[in-house]
Amino acid sequence: MKKLSIKLEHRRQKVISVPQFLLRVFRYAILSFILIIISVGLGCLGYHHFGHLSWIDSFHMSCMILTGMGPVIEMQTKGAKLFSSFYALYSGIAFLSVTAVFFAPIVHRIMHIFHVEEDET
Repeated sequence: MKKLSIKLEHRRQKVISVPQFLLRVFRYAILSFILIIISVGLGCLGYHHFGHLSWIDSFHMSCMILTGMGPVIEMQTKGAKLFSSFYALYSGIAFLSVTAVFFAPIVHRIMHIFHVEEDET
């Protein structure tokens, strides 16, 4: 089984080929998707447990909070309000982190093309 590598090349290394780049983008997209699934899953569990929401309402609430759209159901208990508050704080960081992970190989390639060091020979 091949190891999943997300390591980027150094500026002294050549720019990777387009097929290798597309594979890298795909890997980072998969990693981003996994992070989203974990985040939505945590939200679903929390809203279902603390907010006593149905699974579909928990999923809806998690997705709305994670994307920054805001809550759709008012939380009634102190536990639900605390969970909702901490999940909202987590979601802000998670959303930015997932965005950074997704765009990292694209930004790196652009920067690498402009800053690659040429051989002096």
